[in-house]
Amino acid sequence: MRRNLKEARQKAVMTQKEVAEYLGMTERAFQYIEAGQRMGKIEHWDKLEDLFNVHQRILRENHVQQENQQ
Repeated sequence: MRRNLKEARQKAVMTQKEVAEYLGMTERAFQYIEAGQRMGKIEHWDKLEDLFNVHQRILRENHVQQENQQ
């Protein structure tokens, strides 16, 4: 998951659908990007960087979710 991207979106109080519309893509396509399942185009990352005022290298970071070990 791209936790930094999700947090930036939530901080901006935007839904995935709103961000997808801003980028000119479907909501599902953006969900894949936010989930870290797809990379997305560099043009999209440029727009996200401008929208959230966070460097795209930070937004693109994938964070591995660790399972709870008991």
